[in-house]
Amino acid sequence: MIDGAADRPVRRLTPGDRQPALRELPVEAAIAIECNGIGYAVMMATPTDLPDFATGFALSEGLVASTADIAEIAAVETDKGWRLQLQLVGERVPAMIERVRVRVSESSCGLCGLENLEQVTRPLPPLTASLAVGDSALFASLAALRRHQPLNARTGGVHAAAFCSPRGEIMLVREDVGRHNALDKLIGALARAGISPATGFFLLTSRCSFELVEKTVIAGCPLLVTISTATTLAADRAAAAGLRLIVLARPDAMLELGKDTDIGAHSRTT
Repeated sequence: MIDGAADRPVRRLTPGDRQPALRELPVEAAIAIECNGIGYAVMMATPTDLPDFATGFALSEGLVASTADIAEIAAVETDKGWRLQLQLVGERVPAMIERVRVRVSESSCGLCGLENLEQVTRPLPPLTASLAVGDSALFASLAALRRHQPLNARTGGVHAAAFCSPRGEIMLVREDVGRHNALDKLIGALARAGISPATGFFLLTSRCSFELVEKTVIAGCPLLVTISTATTLAADRAAAAGLRLIVLARPDAMLELGKDTDIGAHSRTT
């Protein structure tokens, strides 16, 4: 079993003293993702739950439509990191090769390069799922989340992506140093377990950037909650796709973003 943390020597500093100690740090490693022997991307991630990561990444990227399109997943550790090898079924290979051809200068934190500007505003599939989630369920899931973050409890340095029931029960959690990776792991874990993201909501320990909105919409989840704020692009993309978006989730208050543009009718919040 791969451990997501490793000891490193540190010196604990206080106003009047210094003490040597050991501290667990989250593991960050280069993970090269290969599809049918073709290099697709290199991600910096925590090398845990790698089959989930591979599945969720492939789904988010549109390389596959379901787990049935993945014939095999193999994770191989090397002296420089990990090779995550996916074998896609035959009918998915041409689309994957075309995706590799046009994938210019993309990174896990967004899209770079003039060739990719149109990708930022490409239409997202409209969400068709409807989910009734009361305010009490939102606060219940937030209150319970810390208990489901064992790696963060040890290291204090990883994000979590949780799948919650409409009643606010946390059903599944994945952790990673990268917020995008944590969500991909969660999406992959749900797919591998045969659980539809449309039956619950996502709760993330991060800010809400546009790519997290896109991954959520592509997965078919109707509600995204994040503990930090959203960017303008994330808010606009969520509204256009019909994604319910709640940000700055705190034990005493949350903000729900909507399409209301009558700013003068509202007081400013902080």
